[in-house]
Amino acid sequence: MILANAFCLFFFLGTGADPAVSTKSNHCLDAAKACNLNDNCKKLRSSYISICNREISPTERCNRRKCHKALRQFFDRVPSEYTYRMLFCSCQDQACAERRRQTILPSCSYEDKEKPNCLDLRSLCRTDHLCRSRLADFHANCRASYQTLTSCPTDNYQACLGSYAGMIGFDITPNYVDSSPTGIVVSPWCSCRGSGNMEEECEKFLKDFTENPCLRNAIQAFGNGTDVNLSPKSPPFQATQAPRVDKTPSLPDDLSDSTSLGTSVISTCTSVQDQGLKANNSQELSMCFTELTTNIIPGSKRVIKPNSGPRRTRPSAALTAASFLMLKLAL
Repeated sequence: MILANAFCLFFFLGTGADPAVSTKSNHCLDAAKACNLNDNCKKLRSSYISICNREISPTERCNRRKCHKALRQFFDRVPSEYTYRMLFCSCQDQACAERRRQTILPSCSYEDKEKPNCLDLRSLCRTDHLCRSRLADFHANCRASYQTLTSCPTDNYQACLGSYAGMIGFDITPNYVDSSPTGIVVSPWCSCRGSGNMEEECEKFLKDFTENPCLRNAIQAFGNGTDVNLSPKSPPFQATQAPRVDKTPSLPDDLSDSTSLGTSVISTCTSVQDQGLKANNSQELSMCFTELTTNIIPGSKRVIKPNSGPRRTRPSAALTAASFLMLKLAL
């Protein structure tokens, strides 16, 4: 047993040559070597490998609770540039795909003697606030969308991969179901046997993993290095248009002083001055000039124009002419 664990540790740490890889490139092995060059990645990876490989008794192969905790620490504390390369590396042969499947030490963290019902596993996850939150993130970010190019919401591969990795280290931990280098299928360790009248809901939940085009495309794109050039698409809906300004805006009924209106008028009209626009007969400049040359009496609702205050009444032209005629006749 000691020799077997030592060999397993040697295999996962990637300290030696992989005998199964001679002519073909093994990207998963390269990812393990890159992790060993980073102190934090190497330390936390060695920790979870040691804990998840530690046999408790002949009937209990490991302490799953401690193994899950060590896995969560690894994926939460190590940058994704290392963890994603190990978890989503692309493979061309079965040896590479098996290394990828063994990344999370599935014999301890994933597999069990029997597969529980998927709905029971989901219910168990929902009793833990952190697991419930991680599962909700997965459904939100990896939800299959048929209105985007990548089948992912807003074409965001990174959000889906991050949500998938966030579930590792819980009872609902997902993993690759086999060592196929081409057909990527991931799933929690569960089945829909015994679902009764809830079988349809169970199958729907399970297919969110096994037949999810967003998740599958995200994993393949990361492994192939084709996800870096993707940019989020524009939203399918149009932005709400700004409301039109009325031609003759009315003053608010509850206006009590000139401060509130003065501020809005200045912000509206100084933009025209700042842009150095020449005066013209446009509606905007006409309105701006009207607002800037309007005074409001503090404490009143009355609005007066400049030079519209009390003034002497000028005599009319007819009255002036009559007075002149009468004076001339008198002479």
